[in-house]
Amino acid sequence: MKNRYIVLVCLLFVSFYPSFAQTVLVNRDPQIADLIAQVSADSLRAHIDGLVSFGTRHTLSTTSDKQKGIGAARQWILGKFQQYAKQSGGRLTATLDTWTLQPDGRRIDKPADMGNVMATLKGTDPTDNRVFIVQGHMDSRVTGVMNRTAVAPGANDDGSGTAAVIELCRVLSRSQFPATIIFTTLTGEEQGLLGAEHLAERAVKEKWSLEAVLNNDIMGSNHSNETNIIDNTRLRVFSEGLPASMLKDTTGRIAQIRNFGNENDGRARTLARYVKELGERYVENLEVVLVYRNDRYLRGGDHTPYVQRGFAAVRLTEMNENYNHQHQDLRTENGVEFGDYAKFMDFDYLRKNTAVNLATLANLAKAPAVPQAVTIDVRNLTNSTALYWQAPKIGKPKGYYVLMRETYWPFWQKKFFTTKLGMTLPYSKDNYYFAVQAVSEDGNESLPVLPVPNLR
Repeated sequence: MKNRYIVLVCLLFVSFYPSFAQTVLVNRDPQIADLIAQVSADSLRAHIDGLVSFGTRHTLSTTSDKQKGIGAARQWILGKFQQYAKQSGGRLTATLDTWTLQPDGRRIDKPADMGNVMATLKGTDPTDNRVFIVQGHMDSRVTGVMNRTAVAPGANDDGSGTAAVIELCRVLSRSQFPATIIFTTLTGEEQGLLGAEHLAERAVKEKWSLEAVLNNDIMGSNHSNETNIIDNTRLRVFSEGLPASMLKDTTGRIAQIRNFGNENDGRARTLARYVKELGERYVENLEVVLVYRNDRYLRGGDHTPYVQRGFAAVRLTEMNENYNHQHQDLRTENGVEFGDYAKFMDFDYLRKNTAVNLATLANLAKAPAVPQAVTIDVRNLTNSTALYWQAPKIGKPKGYYVLMRETYWPFWQKKFFTTKLGMTLPYSKDNYYFAVQAVSEDGNESLPVLPVPNLR
């Protein structure tokens, strides 16, 4: 597969038929490329070994034993974050966000001592209140979801996502970004997405300007059972279509989406396309595969509580899952070994998948905020497309990209650059989708914003 880290961009002047002044290359940001190179397969393996050493990380396992169980695991993760805080120049702070959960008659059968481990890398721009979250869940399980005492290594599910978060914190804590990045390892995923529910609700109540959530869950194995496919060159990103918040729509937004054909361009799906572009730009020998559904059949993930509240959140997960090594009691049957052990993982594959997260987070945190009031002129019958927007509220962009793709195409095909607050393209608005990004001096792009039709 050809790596897509170079994108051809046409510099255009705003006019009825823009002149193609020149063609330039959008290259990798040297700072981000250097950070990518620091992600280590050996370091990720050490994080996994540390997590597995606690025997089980079941949500309802002991919180008082210093060597075993979920309590010891979260203190170990907190210690890692505190260690990295020392190299951050005071920008990184680590906390254990705890609460008590009462029995729910389902997967919580006693009052549970819950805790998400969080590290916050504060942005350097005091006017920038944007927040980006990267997360994985630290809890593990065997076949019986209520079995809190059996050994449950959880190396891949979700030691892989947790290790990725720890590694991202290790690498990024030395750098400065205008916006804030939160690294969090969640509890209670296997018992019903409990840690994610808690944190997503916090984001709502505390009115965080939460722009994107990258949820990493089961991302370190390169081979599947049944089909026996072995492939460490593809990573799936799941994203919802119509936002869950629209299920009770009373504003007419669903009718507008249906009328203009934007069913495939919700916030989560826009973020997924962004992950694909940035991941393939920076990570060699990896294709980011967009899966257009919120999650897999019969399964769920910690991104869901965020999308249910209207935030942009996606799930990153390996291409070929092996169900012999997920939610299994440790055993051997008919010569087949069951259990979620580290020996069944591919740590270079995990390195690449972790690097996709880094490329996305760093680019987002360095970019200006999104353009404001993006509109498309639909008042007249024309074979051209006129777009207008206002400058972002945060950051000083050097210019803007207008993105374009055919209506059936899964991701953006072309980018046009301008320093102005509008552009007219010689392409029919009836045949393409468009969006606008703000671009920093270093070439870091904001998330795209689709235009609202200007009907007056």
